[in-house]
Amino acid sequence: MTFDELGLSPEVLKAVAETGYTTPTPIQEQAIPYVLMGRDVLGCAQTGTGKTAGFTLPMIDILASGRARSRMPRSLILEPTRELAAQVAEAFEIYGKYNKLSMALLIGGMSFDDQEKILDRGVDVLIATPGRLLDHFERGKVLLNDVRILVIDEADRMLDMGFIPDVERIVSLMPSIRQTLFFSATMPPEIRKLADAFLMNPKEITVSRPATTAITVKQGVAIVQADDKREALRRLIREEDVKNALIFCNRKKDVDILFQSLRKHGFSVGALHGDMTQAVRMETLERFKLGEIRLLVASDVAARGLDIDDLSHVFNFDAPYHADDYVHRIGRTGRAGKTGVAYTLASPDDGGLVEAIEKLIGKPIPRVAVPGFDAVEFDPEGGDSRRRGRGRGRGRPEQRGRGRGGEGKGRDERRPRRDQDRDGVDDLQPPPEVVPAPVAAEAEARPHGDRPQSDRPQSDRPERDRPERRERRRGRDRERERDRPRDGGVIETGGYDGPTRARAEREERPPRDEAPRERRREREPRHNEPRRDEPRQEAMRSDDDRRDRRRGRGRDRDDGPSVVGFGDAVPTFLARPVTPRRRPPPRPTASVGDADGES
Repeated sequence: MTFDELGLSPEVLKAVAETGYTTPTPIQEQAIPYVLMGRDVLGCAQTGTGKTAGFTLPMIDILASGRARSRMPRSLILEPTRELAAQVAEAFEIYGKYNKLSMALLIGGMSFDDQEKILDRGVDVLIATPGRLLDHFERGKVLLNDVRILVIDEADRMLDMGFIPDVERIVSLMPSIRQTLFFSATMPPEIRKLADAFLMNPKEITVSRPATTAITVKQGVAIVQADDKREALRRLIREEDVKNALIFCNRKKDVDILFQSLRKHGFSVGALHGDMTQAVRMETLERFKLGEIRLLVASDVAARGLDIDDLSHVFNFDAPYHADDYVHRIGRTGRAGKTGVAYTLASPDDGGLVEAIEKLIGKPIPRVAVPGFDAVEFDPEGGDSRRRGRGRGRGRPEQRGRGRGGEGKGRDERRPRRDQDRDGVDDLQPPPEVVPAPVAAEAEARPHGDRPQSDRPQSDRPERDRPERRERRRGRDRERERDRPRDGGVIETGGYDGPTRARAEREERPPRDEAPRERRREREPRHNEPRRDEPRQEAMRSDDDRRDRRRGRGRDRDDGPSVVGFGDAVPTFLARPVTPRRRPPPRPTASVGDADGES
């Protein structure tokens, strides 16, 4: 079957032909006819099978007729990540270049003002992430009353990222009569329940068993010690014919560490994770697609939907915590019928994670030996590596009791620093400076209050902060205090040429007046107090006068009439003499009698 048999318009077929595609994929072949019919679709297919074109092509034909109104989009596509949303927007530009459709991309990291200007003009296709869309809705910049087509892409990823409550709120803001297209690579029970709530009599399309990997991807797992992972990764990259590769890590912190390590060893590498600004993320991804960067270290933000041409390798530096993420990670290679290679580096404690992955995909992953490393097997007592090192008493039995103050090896002897490889080279920071033993002993013998706050060597400290000069000053102060007379007088010191007067003992203060407060008040004269025989109104009036005097203290008193107009500050243009204009004398008017006489 070809695209000409799917019922698409000539404009869309022309755009598809220019991209080089002639035969639709199974998901496209089954989904496009039902989308053109207006049916709800529930599509489940493995990543890399062309789900994006499966809903973009028919949507362009449906939206070709009609006009969008301001702030009221006609269709909405929800994506879990910014990169995937940008990729869908790029697909709409490619396939819809012969149709006059307006499009808006609402993702984080972009200017609100620019996005609002596009929404004010009206858009036919709105592609957004749930968070930024709700931000615009709460500001009153977008209305969802006119949405006729709703697409929820990568629903399982939205479930993992916690976007389902936002998606439910967004769906509640739309009209109940609409067409909903629901796509997901996996179909867990939570996604099935969500699809039943959003879809109405959907057409289910499943082109392959959920959570299966492509047969064009060669898989392998290498078991090495956790401290040898970076060295093993470098050897695999050098041994394999790597054209370009994605390297996935579980944590953003590990992405930065691995990126610095590979860059220090001379690899062309970039980093991509969620803490980076949107401009840097888009620039890094574009450089990787253009071939300017050979390796890209990324978190799972790049594991969904990214379509990179001819990606040769995928390396899992960490075994993914969720087995579904493994399917999406290795799905970045071997796309569109091409071959690819996917290797996973696992430590002996990752046996539970690898076993969960093999159970999900339904087949074992072959073991791969790394050149120069001995064969290692999974530790049956290792358990899940996610729990390793969290809390007390969760480690292995032989490691318990080795905490602070316990027996066994110290922390530095038991485990090397995280930034030190097998080759002994610190990839992140220079080696710490070693403090000489005499200096360290002198620092320990010195009182705590005299220790310098800085860790700089003594040669780099200012002269006034050196310990020997400070000790000499303290010694002179102690001698001066010892020789100081107690009864006052003038003494001479060796460190100071001028006289220094000793502080005399303080004189005893006179005893305080312990008289009752009432008795002191009787001795003090009373001022401005109303007499008992004075009326209450007079007392209140005197209190008001005193209050007014206190408020007006330090101000000029003016008891005259209130100022009208500008007061003393007269503008200059008003102070100039103004010559009155003389009105011209009235012209004589001829009366009726004069006119008759003249005639």
